[in-house]
Amino acid sequence: MIKLVLVRHGQSEWNLENRFTGWTDVELSPKGIQEAKEAGNALKNKGYHFDLAYSSVLKRAEDTLDFILKEMGEENIPIKRSWKLNERHYGALQGLNKDETRKKYGDEQVLLWRRSTDVRPPELDENDERYPGNDPKYTDLTKDELPKTENLIDTIKRVTEYWKSDIEPDIKNGKNVIIVAHGNSLRGLMKYLDNISDEDVIKLEIQTGNPICYELDDNLKPIRHYYVKENNCIMFFNKCDDEHAFLIANGVELQTILGESFGFEFYITDRDQSYVICFNHHDVLYGCGAAREWVEELAKFKS
Repeated sequence: MIKLVLVRHGQSEWNLENRFTGWTDVELSPKGIQEAKEAGNALKNKGYHFDLAYSSVLKRAEDTLDFILKEMGEENIPIKRSWKLNERHYGALQGLNKDETRKKYGDEQVLLWRRSTDVRPPELDENDERYPGNDPKYTDLTKDELPKTENLIDTIKRVTEYWKSDIEPDIKNGKNVIIVAHGNSLRGLMKYLDNISDEDVIKLEIQTGNPICYELDDNLKPIRHYYVKENNCIMFFNKCDDEHAFLIANGVELQTILGESFGFEFYITDRDQSYVICFNHHDVLYGCGAAREWVEELAKFKS
């Protein structure tokens, strides 16, 4: 059996500031650094070893990989970096605050830009400093390869191309591989591996800094996949902003967050999504799975 490990980079400074990031090179936040170190420690403790690592060319992914490999004592393995593993390019939205963008364009439009498969955000002008053609890092790319904006389908196309041309042959040659990339580039790869529909892939949530192990057969067909780190806490996220998710530990903290919300629909779940509670700032809307005790705890603080 073959094991492939995927990791979404740790929380970045712009994740923390709730800004569209895309191809912008930003640092990991202190929490993101801790997430990366914990990922490396979890992989080491569970006996994982790697012969080869892949990363995007964006600093938050490269740094996450560095912290993981240092924790594992495997910082000397070869690393292959490619722009094809970069995050989806968000065009003229890059750098903008997500809440302010919603106020300007409306929740529905921003949700369409972010979560549909075939709608692209507004393009960047080639004279814009955010256009990748103005970044020395991308001097080897052709003009057709330099995005001014991307939809999810664009991102999935380049990721699957790179999987087929580079990553898949290395795995077939017996390499134990770890890939550190981004929410949308990993969505693209998981869509390809698991044959996920366009409708379902936009619902796929990937947590920062928690390695996903794919067990593959000899033909690289998935047997199963799971998170490596223990899931002893829950996740909180806005329906319109799942990338700005964070972890909370109990109903007291949940009630504090609930009081600060702005009327959107929210969810809490564990990392494996074995239960989900849907709510807004007025009331719990519904619960499923093993959610009953959380709903009851929340109700105590609302009474």
